[in-house]
Amino acid sequence: MAATTKECSLPTFPTIHQCPSIGREKHTVVADMDGTLLRGRSSIPYFALVAFEVGGILRLLFLLLASPLAGLLYYCVSESAGIRVLVFATFAGMRVSDIESVARAVLPKFYSTDLHSETWRVFSSCGKRCVLTANPRIMVEAFLKEFLGADMVLGTEISTYRGRATGWVLSPGITVGKNKADALNKAFGTDPSLAPDIGLGDRKTDFPFMKLCKESYVVPAKPEVEPVSHDKLPKPIVFHDGRLVQKPTPLMALLTILWIPVGFMLACLRIAAGALLPMPVVYYAFWALGVRVYIKGTPPPPAKKSIGQTGVLFICSHRTLLFICCHVLFVPSLGDNLSHQDRPAQP
Repeated sequence: MAATTKECSLPTFPTIHQCPSIGREKHTVVADMDGTLLRGRSSIPYFALVAFEVGGILRLLFLLLASPLAGLLYYCVSESAGIRVLVFATFAGMRVSDIESVARAVLPKFYSTDLHSETWRVFSSCGKRCVLTANPRIMVEAFLKEFLGADMVLGTEISTYRGRATGWVLSPGITVGKNKADALNKAFGTDPSLAPDIGLGDRKTDFPFMKLCKESYVVPAKPEVEPVSHDKLPKPIVFHDGRLVQKPTPLMALLTILWIPVGFMLACLRIAAGALLPMPVVYYAFWALGVRVYIKGTPPPPAKKSIGQTGVLFICSHRTLLFICCHVLFVPSLGDNLSHQDRPAQP
């Protein structure tokens, strides 16, 4: 009976599909992130991206091992407890500047591919946009402000010491439940006339802040919707500096970790083949080791000074030496400004 009474006391909100988006230019919208602005309800893949890009494979392994504990606490204790485990496993000991760099250069590409089209329809139609999320603010603010045009981002604040994250969070803790309502009141005031016009959320812990808005809409998990296309974003994402192509879900992260030893040995064999074998044999050695090089078009002919024929110089900036090692198979190449460790291997 108590459980039934509790369920009946929960507020019911219309779905996001019922929210009109016309004439909202002077309205203020406040939206949750995971499950609301984003289609996915889990933030683990984005924590995994930060862990791998900043801390490497060992930090990713640590986060993966901590994920079952985080899930257990999330569903059996509280949402806040589960997120605290993810924050500690991901950020403890990291330089704040490194976290900010990944947030600017890596995460936007993955966030932008998972935008909820119905939420974006409403969110983008409003003149003032605010995001209220349990995610660490340092991790999401760059994407939300630069690419989604958010005016304000209210999220969990991580603790730092001498430029490094401690793994803990600052008071009042993870921005969920009542903390979301308190953050909203602090930002907009307690006067009902100053309350945001629209509140968007997807779970019960969003209801406290949604009740403070003049209109509230819930984003259902089903039916699934298509993500927003890149051409509808206020600013296109043209730069990406990550080492992972796919979003590291727990399964994908596990496969990545298991592949590292095999991939390392394979990379050593490919580097040795390119550096030690005669150039006419390198192409066939690479083919046997799984490397496929495709050329579109015809390579330019070499320069001939005797007849005054000039050549064509291609300039490319890339983070790995292997890029130029592949080009040298088909066109003359040279490397410049390399480290002392890379110079013996340059063509």
